[in-house]
Amino acid sequence: MSAHTQLTFSIDYPDRSLDRRSTLLRPLLALPVLIVFGTFGGLLAIPAGAMIVARRKYPRWFFDFNREYLRFAARIDAYIALMDDAYPSTDSPQHVHLDVEYPDVERDLDRWAPLYKWLLAIPHLIVLVFLIIGAVFAVIAAWFAILFTGRYPRSLFTYVEGVMRWAYRVVAYAFLLTTDEYPPFRLAA
Repeated sequence: MSAHTQLTFSIDYPDRSLDRRSTLLRPLLALPVLIVFGTFGGLLAIPAGAMIVARRKYPRWFFDFNREYLRFAARIDAYIALMDDAYPSTDSPQHVHLDVEYPDVERDLDRWAPLYKWLLAIPHLIVLVFLIIGAVFAVIAAWFAILFTGRYPRSLFTYVEGVMRWAYRVVAYAFLLTTDEYPPFRLAA
């Protein structure tokens, strides 16, 4: 990845039948991992932004924590969106591939950008509201397709994956503060 690459994200398409019972019970099966995720949830942008503004540093340990937390979130999202049957691991990438490059703060990041990036992300957030609503309907349609056929329709999978990719790019830009490059308005990689 180049110094300005924001984020790469993909999910392996399951070229096999998915477990219909797991799909049927997914909301219940996801509860424990959602509790674990919520326990460690926090305001990732405020400490990172404060460090960048005050010291022009983004400590590697804090970046690593934020990146791993985002990866865990991606595995949970993929599981809830029925994109695989594997229960989300807290540390193994499984079928979800997300990477964010560690920024050179002095070279790649504007010291004052953490104070206004969230504002610049508002157009993305507005568009994402509508895309996420569409993704919810796509997941509902996929739920029925999996229950009847055992397969996740490829077009729905690609759409949901694209919405996730878009959302994670915005998170990397506005909240993890790993890049100053404005995220593109697109679903594709």
